[in-house]
Amino acid sequence: MKSMVKIAHTTHEKELAALRKIEGQVRGLQRMIEEKRYCIDIVIQIHAAVNALYRVAEQIFSRHLHHCVTDAFSGRSVREKTEKIEEIMEVMKRLHKF
Repeated sequence: MKSMVKIAHTTHEKELAALRKIEGQVRGLQRMIEEKRYCIDIVIQIHAAVNALYRVAEQIFSRHLHHCVTDAFSGRSVREKTEKIEEIMEVMKRLHKF
């Protein structure tokens, strides 16, 4: 998939804060494993971290749709509109592989 190197309208500060929290969760998971904690507790915490990552991805994707895609579709460039559609379709294909 082609990556767009445009500067976004947003700084993603909320997402950065969430990712820092997730980083702490992952460090906590490492400690749990080092301390040989109960497997089910570890699995539950892994699930929580993965879900937190999905939430961050959803927020960023939503912002992309509301800003970048909306901007492309409000312009006159057919090429840019087509690129955005292809980009979203590629993301959907990649997400369905999981």
